[in-house]
Amino acid sequence: MDQSSPGVAPVQHAPAEAGLHARVLDHLGTAICGGEVAGGSVLNIDDLVERYGVSRSVIREVLRVLSSMGFVETRRRVGVMIRPAEAWNVFDPQVIRWRLASAGRMAQMRSITELRTAVEPHAAWLAAGRVDHDEASDLVGLAAKMWAAGKAGDEERFLSLDIEFHRRVLVASGNEMFVKLQELVAEVLTGRHHYHLMPHYPDEQALQLHADVAQAIQRRDGERARDAMVRIMEQAFDEMKSMWEQAGEPGQGSLRRAVASIPPGG
Repeated sequence: MDQSSPGVAPVQHAPAEAGLHARVLDHLGTAICGGEVAGGSVLNIDDLVERYGVSRSVIREVLRVLSSMGFVETRRRVGVMIRPAEAWNVFDPQVIRWRLASAGRMAQMRSITELRTAVEPHAAWLAAGRVDHDEASDLVGLAAKMWAAGKAGDEERFLSLDIEFHRRVLVASGNEMFVKLQELVAEVLTGRHHYHLMPHYPDEQALQLHADVAQAIQRRDGERARDAMVRIMEQAFDEMKSMWEQAGEPGQGSLRRAVASIPPGG
């Protein structure tokens, strides 16, 4: 019986086999995301076994995972076919990681930043009405720690605090669907850090804006919390603007104006 069928818990691998599985999965996933393996291509299991020097069971498990992400599908008389990008589960953190590691890095960075711009300001507005006293105090404390780490140029600590800050705003919103986006936010912040897409010393205005969000939430001022978060997102766009232009991406001015004009109620 094939234990790798959809809906069944993944097969437990020995450490060595698990390492091979992860290596092949990362290589294939990144190659597909980067366009090295085009949509519509057919993968041959025997060719993959020979190419990677692994067993057929490892390849089958890799293909099972890729199928669950919408990357491949098995067709009768055809084999394992690469699906187009529109079919991918673009909310899967691993897919985001692969896209950030590929030639399409800037397009991925842009799309997640646009998503954050649509969601996080409203999350801050909701948090101001739903957060409890301790959560609000912790958020203010986090903003202060971010300020200290940013001024000290401690990039690793700043990244960790930045991820935690945005995670807590999403959690404090009280919306369980917003909370599920925390992994995506963590991936894009980590990606910006890993690929040197953010300044060594955070801009002082960005530090102040995080403090403004936290203080507005603590004061239960939803409008100010939302506006400060919009400005954080605008600054993220500004910091990456030249990189998008170099990659041939269109301008973002109209998006910023549109998002800034969205009323709290949607």
